[in-house]
Amino acid sequence: MNTIGHNIKVTFFGESHGPYIGVVFDNLPAGIELDEELIRFNLSKRRPAKKISTTRVEADNYQIVSGYFNGKTTGAALTVLIENANTISGDYKNLNITPRPSHSDYPANIKYQGFNDYRGGGFFSGRLTALWVLVGSIAQQILQKQGVLVGSHIYSLKDIKDQSFDPNETNPEQILKLNESFFPLIDSNLQEPMYQLITDAKMNLDSVGGIIESKIINLPVGVGEPYFLSVESYISQLLFSVPALKAVEFGDGFNITKHFGSEMNDQYNIDNDSVTTTSNHNGGILGGISNGRPIIVRCAMKPTSSIAKTQTTVNLETKENTDLIIKGRHDPQIVSRAAHVINAVLNFACLDLLMFQIKRDELK
Repeated sequence: MNTIGHNIKVTFFGESHGPYIGVVFDNLPAGIELDEELIRFNLSKRRPAKKISTTRVEADNYQIVSGYFNGKTTGAALTVLIENANTISGDYKNLNITPRPSHSDYPANIKYQGFNDYRGGGFFSGRLTALWVLVGSIAQQILQKQGVLVGSHIYSLKDIKDQSFDPNETNPEQILKLNESFFPLIDSNLQEPMYQLITDAKMNLDSVGGIIESKIINLPVGVGEPYFLSVESYISQLLFSVPALKAVEFGDGFNITKHFGSEMNDQYNIDNDSVTTTSNHNGGILGGISNGRPIIVRCAMKPTSSIAKTQTTVNLETKENTDLIIKGRHDPQIVSRAAHVINAVLNFACLDLLMFQIKRDELK
């Protein structure tokens, strides 16, 4: 399934080494003037940084081909294309025969009976996360008018750990600062040792993973549609569409199991005539519904699967074991780039859920 959404539906299409990737928005409110400067900036943050990422750099020049007229959305399906202009498909020769470890090559080959486009991972590729950034950028500009902000930072890279968000503090300045950064960290002094870790992994023909921590502030109380469109269930469903994401936790997550209920209950109090809580161990969500406190989400990203070390695989034609050295241009880490994709996913999730409570015309 390549379509998701309940109030705004989005459909992704294209493959890593095809001529284009693209997205169709259906049911997007009419009359929205797109902030194309924001879209271009967010796309630039997702693109590789040469020292710490793949050398495949796409310009991500996009073209709006329907649903936009005289500078505003028309209410018809908004269709956006991004050209793939920097592909070296020869690097992926025979991956349908000798699948890469920890990639989708083998299960996709079986599922699609060998007809799938395996070049660059086809539609399993991280290349398609550019579409999430397009979607999230449009959602972001709509949410900002409602006062809702989403920000993420590199919580950890392998065993180097950043500071955590204060889960009970609403700090728009911190989120806006993180959203301006290509390598978002709360403690910027960690950038150099993280860069060195990435460089060392790259020199060793290896890769590293990490955790991305995100914060959503000012989402109104009562957002979420239990059971199956609860805030946690819907956000998790969308997040697991991001390649290399292996785990999601909200609030104190697994750590909440190490304490007594008296320690983890978020007790209520009145502050300036508003209901708030003295703590936020549950990450701003109770019963699958937002409670007005900051929503805290952490995502675990695995080390990039494509590494240049010799690995074992199988030959699907001869049914023999064989060695494999992966060729091509690959990331020694994707955590810094994925942080901006996570932002995009969360922005879309918040907007789609919020629209259950807000009339379309109020979102312009």
